Amino acid sequence: MPKPCDFTPRDRAWQPPALTLENRTSVARSPRLALHPLQNTLSELTGPVFHNSEIGAHDHDLLRNFARPGESPIGERINLHGRVSDENGRPVAHSLVELWQANAGGRYRHVNDSYLAPGDPNFGGCGRTLTDADGRYCFHTVKPGAYPWQNWAPHWRPAHIHLSVFGAGMAQRLITQCYFEGDPLIAKCPIVNAVPCQTGRDRLVASLDLEASGSFDHIAYRFDIVLRGRAETPFENRPEGS
Repeated sequence: MPKPCDFTPRDRAWQPPALTLENRTSVARSPRLALHPLQNTLSELTGPVFHNSEIGAHDHDLLRNFARPGESPIGERINLHGRVSDENGRPVAHSLVELWQANAGGRYRHVNDSYLAPGDPNFGGCGRTLTDADGRYCFHTVKPGAYPWQNWAPHWRPAHIHLSVFGAGMAQRLITQCYFEGDPLIAKCPIVNAVPCQTGRDRLVASLDLEASGSFDHIAYRFDIVLRGRAETPFENRPEGS
């Protein structure tokens, strides 16, 4: 076992390469020249600092934060919960976790989303929360729908939720996606398959957690986020990722 002060080397084998030809969107986003490290500024290293006072009472509850009084979003209600930790299992406390997603029909609340699925006036598709002292977070939301996208050939994106984790500084931000256990579209998605090994792809799948459901009005899924080391969650914005 590593000592508490040790850093376990990142396993680069399961981080997605910047350019994955099977994923058309990576062609325009991947760098053409070698990367150059930039010196961080003091403001990037020391801020922002997030406090509970800046988080609204319903920011973590997507069933309520955009809903009209007495109404609620359409779709299967879920709790997405998990723990943010370092490579040695230590909790990352008071970290800002942001979430954004499509609605139950697979449509985003965005002016450029032209998918034929209807919008949901009671669903904003975004939320945020701070991890607690044990690194835990929880969102109440609806399970997003799959949607078609134009790759080299028509594909369907599996149901997924985007997650962003902030560290203690503005430059410390990691972005990933989580999928849902049992979805047959996961294995067919070029974006998922950009992660080179099955172990890494499995770390992007939220596991069904019926014991955490607690009531009959929602289903719980667990998605733990590991920031570094051999158990690291694949992230989209690592220098070696897309």
